[in-house]
Amino acid sequence: MSQTKSQRLPLVLFNGVSEMLGRLGKQPAKFVDSLDAFHEAASKAIGADDFGTGYGEGLQVLAQAYDAEAKLTPFGRMMAQQGIITVLKNRLRARKYCKENPTILKQEIRRPIFILGLPRTGTTALHHLIGADPGVQFLEYWLAAAPQPRPPRAEWEARPEFKQAARDLKTMYYLDPSLKAMHLMTADGPEECRHLLQHQFTDDTFDCNSTIPSYSKWYDRVDMKPTYEQHRDLLKLIGSTSPEKRWVLKYPMHMRAIREIFEVYPDACIVQTHRDPNQVLPSICSLVAGWRGMYERDVDPKAVSQWLLDLWASRMEQMMAFRREKGDAHFFDLQFREVLADPVGAVKRIYTHFGLAYSDTTQSRFEAHSFENPRGKHGAHQYRMEDFGITEKAVHERYAAYIEHFQIEREKPK
Repeated sequence: MSQTKSQRLPLVLFNGVSEMLGRLGKQPAKFVDSLDAFHEAASKAIGADDFGTGYGEGLQVLAQAYDAEAKLTPFGRMMAQQGIITVLKNRLRARKYCKENPTILKQEIRRPIFILGLPRTGTTALHHLIGADPGVQFLEYWLAAAPQPRPPRAEWEARPEFKQAARDLKTMYYLDPSLKAMHLMTADGPEECRHLLQHQFTDDTFDCNSTIPSYSKWYDRVDMKPTYEQHRDLLKLIGSTSPEKRWVLKYPMHMRAIREIFEVYPDACIVQTHRDPNQVLPSICSLVAGWRGMYERDVDPKAVSQWLLDLWASRMEQMMAFRREKGDAHFFDLQFREVLADPVGAVKRIYTHFGLAYSDTTQSRFEAHSFENPRGKHGAHQYRMEDFGITEKAVHERYAAYIEHFQIEREKPK
């Protein structure tokens, strides 16, 4: 009898999930009936019980959607439960740090750089490259997954949260090795802002990993300003040991909340990357289908693709509408081909546009990083357009306004 990847999971990795859930005791079948137990487990782990406010509606909607709509496997169910408890633990940990050190939230975050655009357009490469600048700070995966003041680098490997982050990534790449070529993550490397947005249970991660349309509908209309206020406070916490360094952040989902970003970060510097959506969409679909396959049974690639086709077009339209109102002073546009042809030159142009300090040391760091991390270092992302039922004609019709406005060159589809 064949086994799924989750069934073949090495015992040492599987126990990391099952042991934690075992400490909860026997749980009711439904997520909505388990919320009190999830809170109790988080409180016991952190030694605190002040979760704050503002997250309850999102958690309730998510739990109801898991119960009514998701197709979770037993292992996927455990990961979803662990995900909720982890968010609750992180809320407790962050609030505890800030209450014990009230000056943390009095700091200011000035002119943060946000890298955004459609997924698969070079945002990750730019994030990693700019992160090589010694004058900036980025959101390390392990600190995103367990927010706390960033300790000295020499102490990281000894921290239990760092070890847990490394185990989680090892598990993910074991379940689907192809994800490393799609989106490389390391415990000490740059991570997207998704973990921070999850503190309010308002993030793409939930409906990318599971089929929960009622949550997606709620999430699409929710006010994201409280989420970004929480995002700002978490950055203050993590960066409290190096407040002088500029933040460089990356997440394609930021397009969905660009208005709220400027309400919370009025001096933000936005780098928007661009690429032919005909090339982008199949890659996004492959990535999301891969993630969803770790949580759910019977993943339908074509259903995933139809959802994502419209989802990202809508977000791009929101972004374009806001930019027409805001003007272009806070934005720098960069074509994917420019990132490929001369990544260091592209970053230098970003710095020039925003008037950021650019020294010989910065140049050397960028050149060294670019040399040591060529494209395809961890393999090529393999996918076929026809696997997702997407046609070139449908993609370009849906994204016609975007293609015309930003003068996007068409690429030959894979």
